Amino acid sequence: MPKSFNLLRKRGLRAAAVVLAGIALSHCSVPQISAPPVVAPAAEVSPAAPPAVPPPAPAPDLVLAIGTQAPATTPPPAAPPGPAVPVDLLQLLKAEMVLPKADQPAVARELAWYVSHPDYLNRVFERARRYMPHIVASLKERDMPLDLALLPVVESAYDPFAYSHGRAAGLWQIIPGTARRLGVTQNWWFDGRRDVLQSTRAALDYLELLHDQFDGDWLLAVAGYNSGEGHVARAVKANLKRNEGIDFWSLSARLPKETRAYVPRLLALRWLVEDADALGLTLPAVPDEPQFAVVETGGQLDMALAAELINQPTDIMYAFNPGVNRWATAPEGPHRLLIPAEHAAAFTQALQELGPRERVKWTRHKVQPGETLGHLARRYDTTLAVLREVNSLSGNIIRAGDYLMIPHAVESMASYTQSADARAQRTQNTQRRGTRTEHVVRSGESFWSIAQRYDVGVRELAAWNAMAPRDTLSVGRKLVVWQQGAAPQDTARIRRLTYVVRRGDSLAAISSRFRVSVSEVVKWNKISTEAYLQPGQRLVLYVDVTKQSS
Repeated sequence: MPKSFNLLRKRGLRAAAVVLAGIALSHCSVPQISAPPVVAPAAEVSPAAPPAVPPPAPAPDLVLAIGTQAPATTPPPAAPPGPAVPVDLLQLLKAEMVLPKADQPAVARELAWYVSHPDYLNRVFERARRYMPHIVASLKERDMPLDLALLPVVESAYDPFAYSHGRAAGLWQIIPGTARRLGVTQNWWFDGRRDVLQSTRAALDYLELLHDQFDGDWLLAVAGYNSGEGHVARAVKANLKRNEGIDFWSLSARLPKETRAYVPRLLALRWLVEDADALGLTLPAVPDEPQFAVVETGGQLDMALAAELINQPTDIMYAFNPGVNRWATAPEGPHRLLIPAEHAAAFTQALQELGPRERVKWTRHKVQPGETLGHLARRYDTTLAVLREVNSLSGNIIRAGDYLMIPHAVESMASYTQSADARAQRTQNTQRRGTRTEHVVRSGESFWSIAQRYDVGVRELAAWNAMAPRDTLSVGRKLVVWQQGAAPQDTARIRRLTYVVRRGDSLAAISSRFRVSVSEVVKWNKISTEAYLQPGQRLVLYVDVTKQSS
């Protein structure tokens, strides 16, 4: 009995254990007895009777000599061919598995989790329908294992908008540094880590590089993809020094904890796809047919306008083009869009009928006193570089009374629901437990300093704002902070204010002035009752406005 069976049984997962045991036994190295050939029902005979042998047909010349002829028969008309049923990609993967089917406790744990979460698998493979055909086709072109099409399940659950606390983004969860190494575009307008074409090309390039580095071992390549090649290379070197094995399982103890679960997770998925029926799972079909066509746009194009050309919601355009960060494609490219396959021809035709100035909306703006180029870029949701380029400006200096041509969105910004700003705002507006506070970033502040001030975790603070802890914070940016019991809950009467300490102030004096207690001020600001207040120091106070009348 395999080790994985005992592990599952100990964990109380009896049903999965029984199934897993049956699968394991079916793969044991025992002589296989071939089943007897299936006999067609018309030729089926009793075991006691000799097999029925049809009489031989007379030769044609004998028929002619005797003068007899078989009656002419008209064959029934052939049924019109129906539409070809696309191959299920999961069945294709099942037939062409390359990665090993490892009977290891770590794999059993991951497999048990997947088996007990069929709804999760259904959601993931439904999402995969849009992107997996392209990934499988790319793997075939490179003669790489088709099993690797399951890696985005581990990385992102096939969600191209997935973003991790480690700043990894997209289907393949590529971090910024790796993206730069692999030639992936990243700018204000476009993030190729989320783009289906760029990210898949980069991920497969990296996996091939790792495969070559680790002497053709795909499991070590996958481990290196997760942890970085340096971790795996150091583990290999250490084991060689001790004359120990250098396969993944021999190296596992020397690899990061996340990687020790990452590779088994992929192998569990590989097992699951191969033996879904035996595991009692019905996986959604993933048709092996192109879901999109790549259409050259020739320049910047508004995403809402692109959706309108094929009478589709803007969300659909972002789903196929998740690398687009803003309301339009990047002015500097890539000048192409992925269009749902069934709408590609109509989109191409409609695009050809658009004039060059109809692809985005243009406004002739008269500069008002006090306005700056940066202010106008924020107002129209564009960049300084675009404004300088389209208006032939050598710098950022503009004067009141000047006129600028400004390209901007066709629709209101609310229409671009999958832009980076819209997604971040939805995350910030998500209701959570505790008290919601808005913090405006000041010069010199970081996630760490802000988290310390509010006594919250750095990773949680970043996640509440759709960011990662190492993302850059710009001065003036608004962050949402959720505190557990740190502030009064009656937001109708209780208001948050920031008090700047003056010379001669004390905790007692400030508390008395705002009708709060010293202990509350100490708790809100995480300071000691013995703390010496410095002039200019800022204190957070939650005051009852109905008590501030005198």
